[in-house]
Amino acid sequence: MIRVGVAGAAGRMGSTVCEAVEASEDLRLAARVDPALGTALEEVLGYVDVVVDFTRPDTALENARACVRAGVHCVVGTSGWDVAALADERGSGKVLFCPNFAIGAVLMMRFAAEASHHMAGAEIVELHHDGKLDKPSGTAARTAALMAGDVPIHSVRLPGLVAHQEVILGGLGETLTIRHDSLSRESFMPGVLLAIRKVAGIERSPLVGLEHVL
Repeated sequence: MIRVGVAGAAGRMGSTVCEAVEASEDLRLAARVDPALGTALEEVLGYVDVVVDFTRPDTALENARACVRAGVHCVVGTSGWDVAALADERGSGKVLFCPNFAIGAVLMMRFAAEASHHMAGAEIVELHHDGKLDKPSGTAARTAALMAGDVPIHSVRLPGLVAHQEVILGGLGETLTIRHDSLSRESFMPGVLLAIRKVAGIERSPLVGLEHVL
């Protein structure tokens, strides 16, 4: 049984993760961490095996550092922070940062990376709810990094959206559009649960991308 702590448990993603963990037979929700709940990460690190972080860009790095030092593995869904800053961190905890947990989004990134080697140019349009703090999204930044060439990113923040991305590629007399839509936060849960189960076995840390544990 893997003991799981959720940082950002009072938020929309965090609360959805809590529900998914509670519904899993091999996982146990051991801690809900959130200032709104009056709980701090340091208070629970001795009682959990894995922390799932859906907090803010300005707290994700320190949360991951605290986990590594305490020997607790960390699955991070928060984007907009410097993952490379963990490279020299000492500790036995492993960190897996996933810009997107939706299986379809991981496939979209892979298809876009392949297509970019065969088309003349590409641009990315990412669309998220108006509460998302970082621009561009972690998914868009990761997609662009995987693709060939310089790929511009356009960000849209509007109420009513969840998480959407289009990669538009152009060639001589043709275009190719690869689009992924997350219509609810439940779309991320299979990937989150997979990451929780696999993070202890990753070969290097920090590691970026759910595709490494698929």
